[in-house]
Amino acid sequence: MAGDSLVRMSERSEVTFPSGGEVCAAYLYRPGPEAPPAGGDGRRGCVILAHGFTGTRDDRLPAFAERFAAAGFVALVFDYRHFGASSGEPRQLLDVGRQHDDYRAAMRFARNLDEVDPERIALWGSSFSGGHVLALGASEAGVAAIVAQAPFTDGVAATKLVPPRTSARLTAAALRDAVGSLLGRPVHTVPAVGRPGELAVMTAPEAWDGMAAMTAGESRWENAVAARLLLTMPLYRPGASADRVRAPLLVCVCDEDQTTPPGPAARVAARAPRGEAVHYPIGHFAIYEGAAFDRAVGDQVAFLRRHLG
Repeated sequence: MAGDSLVRMSERSEVTFPSGGEVCAAYLYRPGPEAPPAGGDGRRGCVILAHGFTGTRDDRLPAFAERFAAAGFVALVFDYRHFGASSGEPRQLLDVGRQHDDYRAAMRFARNLDEVDPERIALWGSSFSGGHVLALGASEAGVAAIVAQAPFTDGVAATKLVPPRTSARLTAAALRDAVGSLLGRPVHTVPAVGRPGELAVMTAPEAWDGMAAMTAGESRWENAVAARLLLTMPLYRPGASADRVRAPLLVCVCDEDQTTPPGPAARVAARAPRGEAVHYPIGHFAIYEGAAFDRAVGDQVAFLRRHLG
């Protein structure tokens, strides 16, 4: 019954937008007839969502977007270039700068929608993309609000969670991929997630089952990522720009997170001029499902209503 109600309160369509010479595939959620009405000018705030490390638009993001649309917001959920239903070769290439540019392209697309107020654009990110929205919040003008869920904030802190032997093997794979790319060889990938002791980027005890639950059903997710990323990921520290994030910022901190350390995430909220943190006694992946999801998305809707109107 709740699902039927959400369907009546949101409508989804397939859309695309250009980014860097490629095409990003997206779902556009519009409030349905039973959602709260738009303002006097007929326009609404818009929430732009993209996934974390190697995820795709189908991996639990529709559940968040449906709640946002039911609350009266437009929601745009997209796949980065090289992932999911979006174009881009080689596949599974995770480039931080390109993913930032994809968010910017999504913002341009959303601002040109007739039903969207271009001054009321919110960015939503989770895990790795939780770091992206922090970085963009520090560099982009006109962001009205930011939600960073279980965010990746500090590559150094995250790298310390990787066992030394695994780290050495991942570095060797990254060098092989980086050199191969210069020589025109096919991309060399490593698994994005594995069980403890396996060769993969995420091997915390929570990771394998958590990712399996999140990607169950109709998903384009592939357990692979171009290894070259691992040469630069330790240098990616989006939390360092927290004091330059001027928009209202909600940081959802998973206090039992084994994948993105919760301490740096909480410190980001404290340092941001308009930051606030909400803590949940759960691990990294639990926030996407069940009661934890219901609580978190409820907190996020309340935050967005305060700042997007």
